[in-house]
Amino acid sequence: MPIADAIARAEAAELDLVEIAPLAEPPVCRIMDFGKFKYREAKRAHEAKLKLKQIQVKEVKFRPSTDEGDYKIKLRNLIRFLGEGDKAKVTLRFRGREMAHQEFGIRLLERIRGDLEPYCVVEQFPRLEGRQMVMLLAPKKTVLMKPVAAVKHPTTKPEDGAEKPAKASPAKAPENTAESSK
Repeated sequence: MPIADAIARAEAAELDLVEIAPLAEPPVCRIMDFGKFKYREAKRAHEAKLKLKQIQVKEVKFRPSTDEGDYKIKLRNLIRFLGEGDKAKVTLRFRGREMAHQEFGIRLLERIRGDLEPYCVVEQFPRLEGRQMVMLLAPKKTVLMKPVAAVKHPTTKPEDGAEKPAKASPAKAPENTAESSK
């Protein structure tokens, strides 16, 4: 179709003539409302941007003397962060004379890395930054888990005696009125 006819049709329909494929032979054009088209494209791009998961870096701090119970809780938190698709930063802080025995910290970070092997990849190997040793972990692509449903805990605990039923007082036997009148 000649260009003049296409322009005339677009003006008659009060729409725009938009060139879709300029390199095609002959070039491909379309009659459409270009402002509406740009608006819809912007909306699609905005919705796609909202659906993307933003990766955060969560930090868990350790000490060379972290006990076993605390270690397990912090490890469980690391597994949860990695399962949600976030990166994890493991910080090991040395205080005082602990700087003289950095091998304890290195051993602890190696243990963390070994325990988290199925869940993550080490993105940044342990390095010393001042009095801290830092290691960055990224989740493995194949192990991404769905977030664990939040367990509902009661926000307030009942006070002592608040939930206990009131004790019923024993029924009193009727007093003998004849004796009380004497």
